[in-house]
Amino acid sequence: MDAEPGLSEQYRMASPWPLFVALGVPIAELGIVFGLFPLSVGGLLLFGGSVAGMAFESGYAKTPWRGLIGVALPLAALGAAFAFTRIDLPGRGFAIIAAAAILVAAGVAGTLFTPTQKPGY
Repeated sequence: MDAEPGLSEQYRMASPWPLFVALGVPIAELGIVFGLFPLSVGGLLLFGGSVAGMAFESGYAKTPWRGLIGVALPLAALGAAFAFTRIDLPGRGFAIIAAAAILVAAGVAGTLFTPTQKPGY
């Protein structure tokens, strides 16, 4: 008699990404609300990387690198809205724009420097 009937060893039981999303969102919110630049950027990087990882793991994206760029685009728009509109929170907007720029840089670097074929094929 099996201790866990119906479960197979070939399937993973849980994904680590929801935990990182759950940490990234409040960290970024705290940084944005209180105007803490490093906390804002770090939380948004954690959130963006986790979203791209979830999209790759679930099969919605072929690579996580383009997912990083996809997450960065709405962040850049939000940061521009904070920095250059009547909302007038330039420090917070520039933190969001900085996180978007880092995500784009990571996505471009990953796309350029990741081999397209696996060794042995």
